[in-house]
Amino acid sequence: MKHLNRLFIATMMVVGLSSHAQDSNNPWAISFGVNAVDTKAGAGGDKGWLDNHSSQLFKVKDNWNILPSISYLSVSRYIGSNFSFGVQGSVNKIEKFVDFTGGNYVARNPGDLMYYGIDGSVKYSFMSLLKSKVIDPDLHVGGGYTFLGDSSYGTINAGAGLTFWFSENVGLSLATTYKGGDLVGGERVDSKNVPDAPSHFQHTVGLTFKFGGKDTDGDGIYDKDDACPDVKGLKQFNGCPDTDGDGVIDRDDACPDVAGLAALNGCPDADGDGITDKDDACPNEAGTMAMKGCPDSDGDGVADKDDKCPKEKGPKANNGCPWADADGDGVLDKDDDCPKVAGPASNKGCPEVSVEVIKQLNEYGKTILFESGKSSFKTQSYAVMQSIAGILKEYPNSNFMIEGHTDSDGSNALNQTLSENRAAAVKNYLVENGIATERLKSTGFGETKPIDSNKTAAGKANNRRVEVSLIKE
Repeated sequence: MKHLNRLFIATMMVVGLSSHAQDSNNPWAISFGVNAVDTKAGAGGDKGWLDNHSSQLFKVKDNWNILPSISYLSVSRYIGSNFSFGVQGSVNKIEKFVDFTGGNYVARNPGDLMYYGIDGSVKYSFMSLLKSKVIDPDLHVGGGYTFLGDSSYGTINAGAGLTFWFSENVGLSLATTYKGGDLVGGERVDSKNVPDAPSHFQHTVGLTFKFGGKDTDGDGIYDKDDACPDVKGLKQFNGCPDTDGDGVIDRDDACPDVAGLAALNGCPDADGDGITDKDDACPNEAGTMAMKGCPDSDGDGVADKDDKCPKEKGPKANNGCPWADADGDGVLDKDDDCPKVAGPASNKGCPEVSVEVIKQLNEYGKTILFESGKSSFKTQSYAVMQSIAGILKEYPNSNFMIEGHTDSDGSNALNQTLSENRAAAVKNYLVENGIATERLKSTGFGETKPIDSNKTAAGKANNRRVEVSLIKE
């Protein structure tokens, strides 16, 4: 029962302590297997310390004590820079205890002698220096406590090991450890007739399992190295996904579901104009940024798709076509008040009223006849006024004054009123026949501006007249 208690204590210590590890990805490791104890190193002898400890190292059948069951368990944790710390518990049964007798090394059976060991060690792995993923040699040093029968003592330990990794997490481990107790022998223990603190070698072979690495998204890349630990990704992108396979990881990809260009944040550009398809109003035709990816062949600022004259420059207001100038006067039709009649820009594209035109209007004006003493027209006057209206329509940007004049018959007041009424009658007729009212004004001068003598009938007839003059702004 005492031995079982010791084994239980050793096991609990092993399970409860932090210890060895193989790498930073999986910081924890657990190993278990078979151990062998060789007591020859503590047998003494007359051939010197080195011979005592190094001879017969591999005399397995004669010197090694092997318990045919799982007889050791170790737990380890990586502490950085290829170093790890571990604790190991082991159990064995000593049936071959080596003595130096009569000048020879002799193995004898000391009887029911149980062995228990609790050891801690610091291990240095050479695996990364070798740049190997399979072969993992190491050196380790440390100390421990050994229970041997009724005796117990501390040891100083040193050794070497070799692990062959079948996979990233499973390997076959072999190790040899020298445990130095009483290096010069000691008093014999009566019950078993063995030294009270013998040095010895312990050899182990077993399986090692690494664990503890966290891979939340299950992509085979540990969280500590995974730039996207919650989403499955690729090793070449530090664990981040690239759904469309364009080399731009999804979190930096503006178009994660469509393969594109790194220069365009992972978005495609079918026409190669440097504008992503999603922002390109014409994704299949190369264009400019100013035109939102559409071409503008004539460079007039109107995209070809909206330009009714794509090969000829024109303003947007005219759908990309140049403005027409039907009369060729240099004033565009849109600005030309007389688009079919040439005229200067100063008169908004309309012809200017010449002296000859005014003369012609006044010739017509002299022939307008009224009923005697009235402002109503005689029938023959309508044709004349139609001619006047026709001339005024040719000059839509010009304004005119209609002047009424009388002879000297009658009072001045009566003649003034009569002249004003007759001028107004002419104006009203012209308005009724298509001349804008704002273009016309009328006034009367009575008998104040005669052009002939009022002493003759012919002179009076000349003085009774309508004159048309240009209003200059």
